[in-house]
Amino acid sequence: MMKTALTLCSGVLVAGTVLCFAQAPLSPPAETSVSINGKQITIKYSAPSMRGRKIFGGLEPYGKVWRAGANSATSLHTDADLDLGGLKVPKGDYTLYVWLDPDQWQLIVNKQTGQWGTEYSQDRDLGRIKMTMSKPPSPIEKYEISLTKEGADKGQLKLAWENTIATVPFTMK
Repeated sequence: MMKTALTLCSGVLVAGTVLCFAQAPLSPPAETSVSINGKQITIKYSAPSMRGRKIFGGLEPYGKVWRAGANSATSLHTDADLDLGGLKVPKGDYTLYVWLDPDQWQLIVNKQTGQWGTEYSQDRDLGRIKMTMSKPPSPIEKYEISLTKEGADKGQLKLAWENTIATVPFTMK
């Protein structure tokens, strides 16, 4: 009887452990990429959800740098030189951050790579780009970054979450 009870308890513990590890992460890894003229641009990030929270001006206060996602730093890889909203970005690897402001976000391209998302060093900035701001027709539950082709050598980078859409155009060189 005791052996049966112990076996049953062990089975419950193992099943509970498996269920804990099987749950999807709250901010799952995500990726977006676009190919233009045979050259690839890729952004890797973690995509949090609102889950009933006020995001911008709440969880993420204005007047500070945001990691443009969750968990590890948001990474940008480009196979070609870019003109990103007027900023010259040589081909290579970068980290993206955003300066949050209620009226005008700035996309930050940073030369430090491989760090945790909250490890920001302003002295490693390649530059900052003012983003075009708009509002979605309804709140966006899950954070999304997208890269889209907009012409022969042009595209758009878009960040969308909660009540905000921020975009910046780019040209591949």
